[in-house]
Amino acid sequence: MHTPDDLAADLLRYIDASPTPHHAVAETERRLRDAGYVRLDERAPITGVRPGARVYFVRGGASLAAFHVGSRPPSDAGMRFIGAHTDSPALRVRPSPDRSEARCALVGVEPYGGVLLHTWLDRDLSIAGRVLVEGTGGAIEARLVRVDRPLLRVPSLAIHLDRTVNTEGLKLNPQKHMVPVVALEPPSAGGKLERFHLRGLLSTELGTTPDAILGWDLLLYDVQPAARLGASGELISAPRLDNLASCHAGLHALRSSGAAPEATRALVLYDHEEVGSRTARGAASSFLRTLLDRLVRALEPNTADALDRALAGSVFVSADMAHALHPNYTDRHEPDHAPLLGRGPVLKSNANQAYATDGEGWARFESWARRAGVRTQRFVSRSDQSCGTTIGPITAAGLGIATVDVGNPMLSMHSCRELAAAADVAPMVALMRAFYES
Repeated sequence: MHTPDDLAADLLRYIDASPTPHHAVAETERRLRDAGYVRLDERAPITGVRPGARVYFVRGGASLAAFHVGSRPPSDAGMRFIGAHTDSPALRVRPSPDRSEARCALVGVEPYGGVLLHTWLDRDLSIAGRVLVEGTGGAIEARLVRVDRPLLRVPSLAIHLDRTVNTEGLKLNPQKHMVPVVALEPPSAGGKLERFHLRGLLSTELGTTPDAILGWDLLLYDVQPAARLGASGELISAPRLDNLASCHAGLHALRSSGAAPEATRALVLYDHEEVGSRTARGAASSFLRTLLDRLVRALEPNTADALDRALAGSVFVSADMAHALHPNYTDRHEPDHAPLLGRGPVLKSNANQAYATDGEGWARFESWARRAGVRTQRFVSRSDQSCGTTIGPITAAGLGIATVDVGNPMLSMHSCRELAAAADVAPMVALMRAFYES
């Protein structure tokens, strides 16, 4: 049995292993395999799946769906889903990244998602992600890369050159002001200037040639490890808490839930939530619907309406981090729905369905929490302020499935480095486990 401190420490390890969505899926795969899950290929027929089977699928290297098949048919028992997303706002490396200015070699990047740009200034950064290389016989091979050392920095402008920055605010142009320095260009030798080329660095890391690199999906990441801080170590400081903390909680709940479920349990981790989910591997894609159709057909080949009946009896928990009450900006919160750090899981609702929770979902949430013995909180945004959204409404509409939006409270959401409470890790896992076992 894992203690709360064990779970918090494990979350830090999970985040450190996952600088990009592709790495997050690779780490999730590793943990699923350790728990007896077997990877199946989307392109192959689904055969031999029986009650009790533990299987998973990966799409595009950055989205994953895992299933623990129940003992009762899905059309009879329904299914229990937890969904989260693997991506976080970041700076993405451009296809032609090599730039030069003031004898500095730069790496061209563009914002991915709703980045708090100023939080990326003056940090030790590096590069990680997926590189596509030409393999044997011309085949394209996907290789994970992580330059595991400080490599880049986006330097801020000295206050001497912008005296109004503290009084009038910092204004950043992402095209002009967010380009990281990667090297100093040496003086020309023999009339030829030796310039930095990212392909050369990547080929060295991968043990290949620059010409063998055909493409990439690369992001910048903060090389400082996730950490505990606070007077008693009660806080978690880490990049990508939104939303790797939810991925970790769902994964741990799936692995630690009872061994013989009646209803099929599933964990779905999507890429591209931060940019709208409307991609081939996002929550608005065919990924989950297609897998469900094929799995249910394999389990119930003689029941024509099995999938429709299964979905009608299923529940989906959309897990995404929630806004904790900020001690320096308390006026930005709805006073009766302002979650606190360290006080447990948050139910998220919105009258205009930016979150998918309704009264029935609220009741279910409370039921799971009582079963798990954890206290709960609520988040509703101010009526004069819009809120974000999640994969919850997309899933509810796309599958016609009962959905509830939940999350743990945090501060500095979408920062390069975010803040949460260590005490909130274990209660969310317990609530999710109670949901799976309900």
